[in-house]
Amino acid sequence: MPKKQFKAESKRLLDLMINSIYTHKEIFLRELISNASDAIDKIYYRALTDDSLSFNRDEYYIRVAVDKENRVLKISDTGIGMNRQELEDNLGVIANSGSLAFKNENEVKDGYDIIGQFGVGFYSAFMVSDTVTVITKALDSDEAYKWESQGADGYTVKPYERDSVGTDVILKIKENSGEENFDEFLEEYKLRSIIKKYSDFIRYPIKMDITGSRLKEGSDNEYEEYKEEQTVNSMVPIWKKNRNELAQEDYDNFYSEKHYGFDKPIKHIHISAEGAVTYKAILFIPEKMPFDFYAKEYEKGLELYANGVLIMNKCAELLPDYFSFVKGMVDSEDLSLNISREMLQHDRQLKFIAKNIKTKIKNELESLLQNERDKYEEFYKSFGRQLKYGAYSDFGSNKEVLQDLLMFYSSKEKKMVTLGEYVSRMPEEQKYIYYASGESIDRIDKMPQTELVSDKGYEIFYFTDDVDEFAIKMIGTYQEKEFKSVSSGDLGIEPEKSENSQDSDEKDKQELFEQMKAILSDKVKDVRASKRLKNHPVCLANEGELTIEMEKVLNSMPYNDQNIKADKILEINVNHDVFKALQEAYEQDKDKLQMYTDLLYNQALLIEGLPIEDPVEFTNNICKMMR
Repeated sequence: MPKKQFKAESKRLLDLMINSIYTHKEIFLRELISNASDAIDKIYYRALTDDSLSFNRDEYYIRVAVDKENRVLKISDTGIGMNRQELEDNLGVIANSGSLAFKNENEVKDGYDIIGQFGVGFYSAFMVSDTVTVITKALDSDEAYKWESQGADGYTVKPYERDSVGTDVILKIKENSGEENFDEFLEEYKLRSIIKKYSDFIRYPIKMDITGSRLKEGSDNEYEEYKEEQTVNSMVPIWKKNRNELAQEDYDNFYSEKHYGFDKPIKHIHISAEGAVTYKAILFIPEKMPFDFYAKEYEKGLELYANGVLIMNKCAELLPDYFSFVKGMVDSEDLSLNISREMLQHDRQLKFIAKNIKTKIKNELESLLQNERDKYEEFYKSFGRQLKYGAYSDFGSNKEVLQDLLMFYSSKEKKMVTLGEYVSRMPEEQKYIYYASGESIDRIDKMPQTELVSDKGYEIFYFTDDVDEFAIKMIGTYQEKEFKSVSSGDLGIEPEKSENSQDSDEKDKQELFEQMKAILSDKVKDVRASKRLKNHPVCLANEGELTIEMEKVLNSMPYNDQNIKADKILEINVNHDVFKALQEAYEQDKDKLQMYTDLLYNQALLIEGLPIEDPVEFTNNICKMMR
């Protein structure tokens, strides 16, 4: 029988369909199963208006069968089938979809939708097959037909025998070539895996003959081989059930089955949205951070389904980066898909869903913070850093979304508190939200710069994450209160009257400080009398937006060779005995003044956790003092 040519005119077009549209060869099985589901849907719709036709769900199914020896894979359905003209129209014209025509002619309702809108999915079978054969018998027809093709050279159609209504798609699987492994599409475990991944929630049973071994009845150690037909898909997804039908255990099991994590989720969000865009979603807030969360290889995103068929394994567009820890899925029948159904057109539906999901996650986290504080703090240990990155990134454009979710360690409460809780306790005269940065809580506790603020009874936030100060700088103000580092030049605290003498002391000793500044050269911007020190002899303060802690963070980054420097001020406690030694050295021994100045500067560096520029000179100076 002479071959008919595809009406879509060239081999090049079919090559494009097979080799360019689909990025994963395993997609072919998803497409053929979706087409089979469509065929059963069409009988369902006929039954809605045709009283002579009943629709008994038990009679409708999809079957996947494999003949490994002959390299044959068959996908069968009990759907509506095709007559000769429909075979010509649907399989003879590339990108002509019978499903789309049916959808346009019929009102889709009762939660059913037709998946195959483009008519190219069938041709994905040629990615893995040398020959594709379709045997089909249409409803209301006494004749069956066989359609067969080996690719772009054309196809044949001839009468054939088939007892029942429905369709068989028979694939002659290619031989392995080079790096291409086609054998896997003849392996039972691989086929089951593909079905579970992409088609687990097709609404009709997908049946397969499953082989295995089991204990013989009545035996303790003797096994027997068996082969039995099993339904391999779940059919009814958890997200299409009512919330009141589900227990926490159901959500936990779903989280585990989908391999979202090895932990248990700290919270789940079940969304059923109807309106401008209809979608369902189940989202999970994990308890523990994935081991690769901050690795380049980590992919954020939610699983995306179109009417129960997996379209994207990780749809990054559905989550902002600062909520990239969220796991879960979204299913919608309103999405505009591209021709391969592997990707989305970036349209308003997707943006609408993403915006709603962002709001839902934020609201759930706020509820967790307010009502289940212990759980929130556990979550924050894992993902608080990510929220702070979110407040800092994109020039602070997301700070309003995130600032009420942030927490920092409090010097007063000795625990994590929110910005709102801090501000609510501020005395009326307190001008700023104070913070101190350091490597650890214990180290910050010992910082001399905290003395004045602590003595005033003001609360201090302890910043121990490298992103903390950057995030706060980007936030700028909270409830009209500015943030102020305890190392800032001006703390906005008026000195006690008894401290007024410090002003005159500073003027009287200005020559000493000028001399010390000259000794230190460009290491410090200034040397001055301290208004913040009580018991410690010396500390470093800073001027400008770049703090000493930020200098450390920026210089620790890989590939940074700029040697960034904050403007440092060396502050001296003029009420400390050390200052008297400085005065004596200034008046009597300039070499000793230089040694004392270097020692105090290096001491201040050590307090800040900064490296000493010349450790040998530092130890030699200590030895000189001891002698």
